Amino acid sequence: MSPDPVEISVVVPVYNEQDNVVPLLESIRDALEGLGRPYEAVVVDDGSTDATAERLREAAERLPMLRVLRLRGNFGQSAALAAGFDHARGDLVVTMDGDRQNDPADILRLLDKLKEGYDVVSGWRRERRDPFWSRRVPSRFANALISWITGVRLHDYGCALKVYRREILRDVALYGEMHRFLPALARWVGATVGEIPVAHWPRRSGLSKYGIGRTVRVLLDLLTVKFLMSYWTRPIQIFGLLGLCLGGAGALLGLALTYQRLVQAIPLANRPILLLAVLLILVGFQFVSIGLLGEMLVRTYHESQQKPVYIIREIIPTGTKS
Repeated sequence: MSPDPVEISVVVPVYNEQDNVVPLLESIRDALEGLGRPYEAVVVDDGSTDATAERLREAAERLPMLRVLRLRGNFGQSAALAAGFDHARGDLVVTMDGDRQNDPADILRLLDKLKEGYDVVSGWRRERRDPFWSRRVPSRFANALISWITGVRLHDYGCALKVYRREILRDVALYGEMHRFLPALARWVGATVGEIPVAHWPRRSGLSKYGIGRTVRVLLDLLTVKFLMSYWTRPIQIFGLLGLCLGGAGALLGLALTYQRLVQAIPLANRPILLLAVLLILVGFQFVSIGLLGEMLVRTYHESQQKPVYIIREIIPTGTKS
C-alpha cells in the first residue's frame, strides 16, 4: 500500500536540541494543520549526543505527520539537509532550523510568495535576535560578499527558513558548507529566487552551534560556488586566462632581460628579476595545464554520466488544429 501523497515537506536538521524539538514540531503542526494541504515534517537527527533522539521517538508516536531520520554521526548541516531532501516526499520543500528561532507561522507567507512564480523563496531576518559583534556583523559582511560574487542579491543567506520547489533540489548537490549557498546554486540551475522578511526569535534553550570559525569555511566554499556558477563546463577559460596572463608577463619580462643582456651588456647573474620571469612562465604553464586537465575531466564526467549541459524548465507542446 503506497503512502498518502504529500504536498509540503518541512525539513529540519537538528543536533543536540532536546528541549526544542517537541515545541518546534507542535508549532509546525499548529501552523500547517489548518492549511488544508497534506504535509509532513522530516526531522534529521545529525548524530545528537543528548536526549534529542528519545524526544523524537516519543513525538513520533503521537504526531502522525512526523518522520525522523537518525544519522550515524555528526555529518554537518549540509549532509543533514541532503538526507532530508532525499527522503522528503512533498512537491514543496521547506527548510528551517531546529533551535526555534524561526517562526513556523512564516511558512504560510513563504508559500504565498512562491505563488508569484518563484522557484525559491528565502527568509530575511530583518530584526535579527543574535549577538551583534559575533553573529550579526560577520553575517552582514558575508551576505554582501556572497551577493556580490554570485550575483544573487539576498539580504540574508544564513536564514534557514526557505521554501523550494522539489524539481530545483533534484539538480543541486550539497557538500561541505554549501547549504548556505542554496539560493545561489538554485539560480545556477535556472531557478527564480525571491526573498521576504520573516520573524526571528532569541534562542530559548540550548547552545548555538555557529561560531566565527565558520567564516573561513564559508569563504572557501564561496570560491567553489563561484567556479561552479561561472566556469563549471569551461574550466580552461579561467585557468587558461590566468596562465596566459602570468606566462605572458613572464615572457615579456624575459624578452626585456634578454635585450638588456645581449644589446646593452647588462649582467643578469645577480638580478632576482630573472628568477621572477622564469617563475611566471612556469606558473603560467601550470595553470594552462590545469585548465586542459579540467576540460578533460568535465567531458569525461558529462559523457560517462550522460549529464546534459543544460536544464529544461518545461516543454510546451504545439497545438493541433482539427
